[in-house]
Amino acid sequence: MTSTDSTRTVETTTGGDPLVLPDIIDLGVGKITSVDDALIVDRVAAAARSLAEQPGLEQTLEHAVQQAVALVEGCEAAGVSLMTGRTSVTTAAQSDPLVERGDVKQYELDEGPCLDAIREAELVWSDDLAQDPRWPRWAPWAVKELGVRSMLCVQLYTSATKHGALNLYSTEPHAFPRSAHPVAAMFGTIAVVALQGARTSDELHSALHSRNLIGQAQGIMMERFGVSAAQAFSVLSRVSQDSNVKLVEIARQVTENREVPGLPSKH
Repeated sequence: MTSTDSTRTVETTTGGDPLVLPDIIDLGVGKITSVDDALIVDRVAAAARSLAEQPGLEQTLEHAVQQAVALVEGCEAAGVSLMTGRTSVTTAAQSDPLVERGDVKQYELDEGPCLDAIREAELVWSDDLAQDPRWPRWAPWAVKELGVRSMLCVQLYTSATKHGALNLYSTEPHAFPRSAHPVAAMFGTIAVVALQGARTSDELHSALHSRNLIGQAQGIMMERFGVSAAQAFSVLSRVSQDSNVKLVEIARQVTENREVPGLPSKH
């Protein structure tokens, strides 16, 4: 892949000239190669705003796949595959059950366009899976079992971190015109930024909730056992380690039952 300041080149599916995509980070240029259309720009901007307004990670994921179907020409169904570890991948959201079936089969066979997008290329597509030799086990299965003929997958990444892929499905061959590719790529960049923000928000909310639970548990122990805050936390930590149960779960049990698991009650 070659890059310049304003464009980047991505290999095509089965031959032909490489596709030159715009710089999808700089949304201020006001031009999307062959899709020089103010309406498209406005729709992408509206999608970005609506994603940013979602209250959490789950809602952002669900909204992202619905927006992809509405925004990208040729897309009938969409899904988001996210990396959950160094090698594990899971389908976190889908607009249609067909997507999860198609994604899961790729995970099982360890081949397919969404995996290629996650591992190797920023944009992967197939004009006709029935004629595409790159996935010799998955493609024939997808055509026969799902009726899927075209795919367009966009890598979801920030800087050097790969998060997953946005996977677009169609039952029609040649469903995704060249003009749809930069739009999908731009939306993928917007989506991953929104997902990252939502994930951070969820993690912060979880951390605050955990801290509050632990604080409540400390208060209960201080009152019931006459110990200091530091001593209460030390006891909670020891119970957590001895039982191999997370500290926040021990704190939850204390706040719900007003007793420390494994310790005698003080009457």
